[in-house]
Amino acid sequence: MVSRLYNPFLDFTFDNNKCFLTGQELQSEDERIQVFPIWMMRAFDLEEKPFKMLDESMVTYKKLQLPCSTAVAAAFESVESKVEQAMKKGYEAVKALGERTLFHWIGKILYGVVFNEIQAGVRQSFLSGEPMNFSQVLVHKFRNLHAMLQSILVPLEFEHTNPFTIHIFPVANPPETFLYRDEINTLIFSLRMSDFAIIATLQDNGTHAIYHEEVLEKVAGHRLHPIQFEEVCARFFYSAYLFNRLPEYTYMETPEKVFIEPMPLNDWTLKPIFDNWQAKTYGQVLENFWKPWGYTLFEIIKDPENPMTFITDSKGDFIREVELGGERLS
Repeated sequence: MVSRLYNPFLDFTFDNNKCFLTGQELQSEDERIQVFPIWMMRAFDLEEKPFKMLDESMVTYKKLQLPCSTAVAAAFESVESKVEQAMKKGYEAVKALGERTLFHWIGKILYGVVFNEIQAGVRQSFLSGEPMNFSQVLVHKFRNLHAMLQSILVPLEFEHTNPFTIHIFPVANPPETFLYRDEINTLIFSLRMSDFAIIATLQDNGTHAIYHEEVLEKVAGHRLHPIQFEEVCARFFYSAYLFNRLPEYTYMETPEKVFIEPMPLNDWTLKPIFDNWQAKTYGQVLENFWKPWGYTLFEIIKDPENPMTFITDSKGDFIREVELGGERLS
C-alpha cells in the first residue's frame, strides 16, 4: 500500500515547486502561505520586523513563507480563522479551542520556521560547494512533526496519548504585548499576548507536564503577572534542553486512517528522562527571560539551593501580588 504520508526528508525536497505538506507539484510561485498569520503580523506591526535565523542572518517576518497547494492552504485557513477569532476574544476563548486545532496552528508556524531554515542551509551549501551537514536527530524530530501535521488533511489518530502538550495561562499583560519564542532543536514554543500566554512542547508525549506538575499546580486557577509566566516559561525551555530522549513513534496505516503510537520513553539504560537540573544554568535561562525587569544571574542564584522566584513565597504559597521596584502588582 502506498503511504498516505508524504516524507520530504527521504530525498530532502525543500524547493518551492512542491507543496510543503503533501509534495504535490505546484503550478505557480504564487502558491504560498505565510508562516506567521497575516492578521497577527498586521496587529503587531511585524511584517517588516527582523526575524533572526540560526545562521545569524536576518529576514523579515513577511518573507517567511511556505509553498502550499490550494487544498492545504484552505485547511490551514479554516484553522487560522478559528484561532484568530479566539485570540481576539482572549483567554477563555483560546482555552476553549481544541488541542488538535492549536497543534495545527502552532505546528505550522514551527515547521514553517524549520522549512525556511533548511532552505537557507541548502542555499548556503550550494554557494560554498560543500555538502550540507544536517543532524540526523533533527531530521528524526522534524520528520515526525511533519507527519503529525498532516493530520490536518489525513484521517489520523494519536493512540493512548497526544505526542504534544499545550498549556494556556491567563496573564495580566500590558496592552499591545506580543512576545514569541521558539527553539526548533527542542520543538518548544511560547506566545504571550492579549490576556493569555501559551507554552507548547511538541514531541514530549506529555512528560513536561509531569516534570513541572508542582509549579503547574501552584499557578492553576490564578491570573499570572508577566514575570510569573516568564518564570514558568524559563522552566519549560530549560527542561526541554534537559530532556534526553529521542521519542520514537510507530505508524500504522489502514484504509480508514493512520494510527500513530508513541513508544515508551524508558529505555534499557535506565537513565532518567531528564538530565540533572543545574541551578546556575537555569539561572542563566531565567536571567534572559527576566530581561525586562533587569534581574541579574547573581541576584537569581544568590542562594543556589533556592533560586529567586516570583511564583511561591517562603511558605510555598502562590504569590498573588507581585512586588517589583517597590510597586505592588496583582
